[in-house]
Amino acid sequence: MQQRTLGTTGPQVSALGLGCMGMSALYGDADRTESIATIHAALDAGVTLLDTGDFYGMGHNEMLIGEALRSAPAAARERALTSVKFGALRGPDGDWSGYDGRPAAVKNFAAYSLQRLGVDHIDIYRIARVDPDVPIEETVGAIAELVEAGHVRHIGLSEVGADTIRRAAAVAPIADLQIEYALITRGIEERILPACRELGIGVTAYGVLSRGLISGHFSRDRQLPANDFRGMSPRFQGENLQRNLDLVDALRKVAEEREASVAQIAIAWVLSRGEDIVPLVGARRRDRLTEALGALDVALDADDLAAIEQAVPADAAAGERYPAEQMAHLDSEH
Repeated sequence: MQQRTLGTTGPQVSALGLGCMGMSALYGDADRTESIATIHAALDAGVTLLDTGDFYGMGHNEMLIGEALRSAPAAARERALTSVKFGALRGPDGDWSGYDGRPAAVKNFAAYSLQRLGVDHIDIYRIARVDPDVPIEETVGAIAELVEAGHVRHIGLSEVGADTIRRAAAVAPIADLQIEYALITRGIEERILPACRELGIGVTAYGVLSRGLISGHFSRDRQLPANDFRGMSPRFQGENLQRNLDLVDALRKVAEEREASVAQIAIAWVLSRGEDIVPLVGARRRDRLTEALGALDVALDADDLAAIEQAVPADAAAGERYPAEQMAHLDSEH
C-alpha cells in the first residue's frame, strides 16, 4: 500500500482512507456483516485510515468500527488509525439541531467516542462544522488538551475556510483538513488548499465520487429510498442530475480508453492533485472497495489529465453540493 503523510505534523497513512459513514447512515440501509467484512478487507489491503463521526447513526458507526477492530487480526488492528468528527447535535428522530464546540462538550464527546470505538486514543479528532457560538480557538484548544493528556494524537479540521484554518493553526499544530474535493467539487483550489500548503496541513478529501454521482454506477432512472439523503441533494435532482450524468458519460469515454473504470479515474484524479491529499472512499461493500483500490494503479500523465479536464471542466457541476440550509453551516463556503 502506498503511503502519504498528513501535513508536516500528522501521521503517515495509507494513500486511500476508508470513509465509513454510509455503513450506518444517510445512504439508505446497509448490511452490517458486509460492512464489517469491508473494513476487514480494507485493513488486509493495507488501508490504515478509518474515518467516522460520532453522529453517524448516533454512535452506531463508531460501535461498528469498534466491532470490526476487535475481530480483526492483531497486526491490522494495531495499524489502524481512527479519524473522528464530533459536535453535530441530533435528536431521537435523527433531526439535526446545530453544533457544539464548547471545550467541556469536546471532552465529553471524546469520552463517549473512546468507549464506543474500544480504543485508548483517537488518532485524529475534529469538529464536524464550526460552532458559530464558540471561537475555533477554544474548540481547538480543548482538543489540544486532549492531545496533552494522551486521549488524542492529532488535531484535524473539517469544512473550514482559509481564515479559520489560520486561526486554528495559531493555537496548535493541525494535521489535516477534511473537506469535499472531487472532479466536480473544486472550490478548495482557490484559497483553502493554498492556505493548507502554506501552513503544512494535509487534506483528507471526502466525496471524491460525489456520493456515488460520478462513480459510473448511478443510473438516470434510479429511485432513492426515503432514508437516503441524496434525494434532497441539489445535484441529484431533476435536470441537475441529468446534466451531471452527462459529465459522467464524457468521463466514461476517457476511462474506457485507459482501461479503467469511471470511479478509478475520478479517484486517481484526486490522488494526482498532490502527495499531501488523501482521498477517502466511501465503499460499503467489498467489490466497491476493490474497485476503488484499483485507482492506486492508475497513473495519469499530462494527456490523461487534459482529457479528464475536458470531459469534466472545473465549474461544470449542476447544483450545489448540499441543500441551502446545510450550505449555510459550511465555514468553507463563506
